Amino acid sequence: MSEQYMGSCLCGAVNYQMEGPLKYFQYCHCSRCQKVTGTAHAANIFVPPERFQWLTGEDQLGRFEHPEAKYYATSFCKQCGSNMPWLVQGGGNVVVPAGSLDQDPGIRPSSSLFWADRACWYTEPKELPKFDGMPVKK
Repeated sequence: MSEQYMGSCLCGAVNYQMEGPLKYFQYCHCSRCQKVTGTAHAANIFVPPERFQWLTGEDQLGRFEHPEAKYYATSFCKQCGSNMPWLVQGGGNVVVPAGSLDQDPGIRPSSSLFWADRACWYTEPKELPKFDGMPVKK
């Protein structure tokens, strides 16, 4: 039996599930992913469309397809703005933002795409100090 993975937006209006096994998890450092996430990279899991299903709130989704991109799009909850899964323009995969999952996907990123386009300010996380919560002001 395959594992089921659940995901949702921040406000809870949109919910989905996908069926494992999950195989492809990548960081994308392209300029479009930087813009849409507001971060240094997107963390995306790819699943075949037949293993993905919207449970609630599909009508709450907005979609933007970049006019100059062959495969890029983005989807978001219209209420809270959370990045949500989207079907690539060719229809071959659903791109699932890893941060929208409600549990551990059981796999880890296997590569960083568009590394040459990474943000000039990007610093590897292993080089940064770690805190379990907000740091105490001194």
